[in-house]
Amino acid sequence: MGYRTTGAIGGSAEEDAHRYLVHKGLQPVARNFRCRGGEIDLIMLDDGCLTFIEVRFRSSRSFAPASHTVDYRKQKKIIRTAAMFVARNNRYANCIMRFDVVAVEGIGDPSIDWISDAFRPDNSTL
Repeated sequence: MGYRTTGAIGGSAEEDAHRYLVHKGLQPVARNFRCRGGEIDLIMLDDGCLTFIEVRFRSSRSFAPASHTVDYRKQKKIIRTAAMFVARNNRYANCIMRFDVVAVEGIGDPSIDWISDAFRPDNSTL
């Protein structure tokens, strides 16, 4: 296998997570939504619930698990970016919203750990 950039590896992990979640019944809404405040990897509907998903990748468990790398500061960025997404896409304004993390670990045949409702905003207004 040749050299792969971190962007290519991250993209592959996002694709693995996307396929996994579609297989679990989620419906894609957007991928890699970007705005000035940040980026959200995947946005999907889970039985009417608008779900914002952060995908984290680790090639091994030598250090902290991938799921433990979404710290408070990263959560705040995701929450602000989600608010911007909803502001730009008013049809989702009345949806229940949730923040998930998908941890992809390993190369080749990765393990995927989906953490539903991984974190919540400090207040109810996003």
